Amino acid sequence: MTTFDKRLNASWWALRIALGVVPIVSGIDKYFNKLTDWGMYLSPYVTKIVPLSTPAFMHIVGVVEIVAGVLVLSRWTKIGSYIVMLWLIGIALNLLTTGMFYDIAVRDLEIAVGAFALSQLSTVREAYGQAVVN
Repeated sequence: MTTFDKRLNASWWALRIALGVVPIVSGIDKYFNKLTDWGMYLSPYVTKIVPLSTPAFMHIVGVVEIVAGVLVLSRWTKIGSYIVMLWLIGIALNLLTTGMFYDIAVRDLEIAVGAFALSQLSTVREAYGQAVVN
């Protein structure tokens, strides 16, 4: 393959939109708690180490998620997707230390694999100057 295949381009866009929009939405919701009470997912270990209240910490988490999502949707998709991947791994580790939410930890690790795939597709896409063919 000497050019970026159109079929891969569709996958790249699907991953880019999902991994960009969802962190932005969940990051914004860290301020409103409409989707869920995000603080319940914070490990007791984190609350002992970090000298912030749970809501204050979750607000910082929200900013990180918003920035990561914006990076994925910008021209820095590859960097943003690596950040999303690492962030999701961190979230999964946090969830594992709660002694609960193992299903969500596994799901987040799977989504992290998707973020890694996006970074790899972005690398290939950049190598071909974003040229897309059938």
